[in-house]
Amino acid sequence: MLKISVIIPAHNEQKNIPLIYEKLKAVFSNVPQYDYELIFVDDGSADDSLAVLEKISSADDRVKFLEFSRNFGKEAATTAGLQACLGDAAIMIDADLQHPAELILEFIAKWQAGADVVIGLRKNSSDSLAKRWGGKMFYAIINRISETPLVSGATDFRLIDRKVINEFNRLTERQRITRGLLDWLGFKREFIEFEAQERLHGEASYSMSKLIHLALHSFVSHSLFPLKFAGYLGTIITIFSGLLGVIVFIERYILNDPLNWYPSGSTQLAIINVFLIGIVLACLGLIALYVGNINSEVTGRPLYVVRKSNIKK
Repeated sequence: MLKISVIIPAHNEQKNIPLIYEKLKAVFSNVPQYDYELIFVDDGSADDSLAVLEKISSADDRVKFLEFSRNFGKEAATTAGLQACLGDAAIMIDADLQHPAELILEFIAKWQAGADVVIGLRKNSSDSLAKRWGGKMFYAIINRISETPLVSGATDFRLIDRKVINEFNRLTERQRITRGLLDWLGFKREFIEFEAQERLHGEASYSMSKLIHLALHSFVSHSLFPLKFAGYLGTIITIFSGLLGVIVFIERYILNDPLNWYPSGSTQLAIINVFLIGIVLACLGLIALYVGNINSEVTGRPLYVVRKSNIKK
């Protein structure tokens, strides 16, 4: 019998945990051919989330939980769940009931049809205008500079096959965005659109500052462009100031100032300074290439990922 692991990060979700538990249990009652386990990861909750989890798990041995010593964040909680799960596939879902658990049946159907990763695409959003605008800007920028394009609207609500779980668990980044790493792994993907439900209890743990922090680390971990930007800027400044210096020199000292520019000594000195600044920035860009190579090496991602093979070990 195939087993499905459901990973539910939870931070101060004591009122939502019983509700998501009952909903998941009802969903899996429709597919009795699958065994399942529910792994709750208590991400340093300050309420009674742990007590609720202990009560539920004592009555249902399919419910497991991990308690963090403090709040390490959703990405760490998701990673811990993936490292602890035993299923042939894992489904990640939020505890706040905004991800419709009923779609799990469709996720499983697409997985059984051959998909390695089934991703939930969020169609609507009750977020503020600032968050929606910020999300669009994030995807526009990351897809422009990253070697791993991210699908706009893609969420952590997704199913991943055991082979994907195993490869994900080999990744060593500390600052991570789970969906970005899963997209980097590749594999055969399918998408399911959904409309997010209203949060019933509590408040979202992801503040705007945390989202900005996550976005900045995403830019750094999935693209070397920020590191190379100084080099690009320096090259542009060097070319521009160099051409300007040559034009001023010819106009003033060779043609005897026919345009009556009257370039003073301070003007010429400023052009020289700008030129030297461009040289310095270009050199920083060269250094950035070496730092980028170091970053690629110490990140520790596997050199390649094999989806399928008939070679037996």
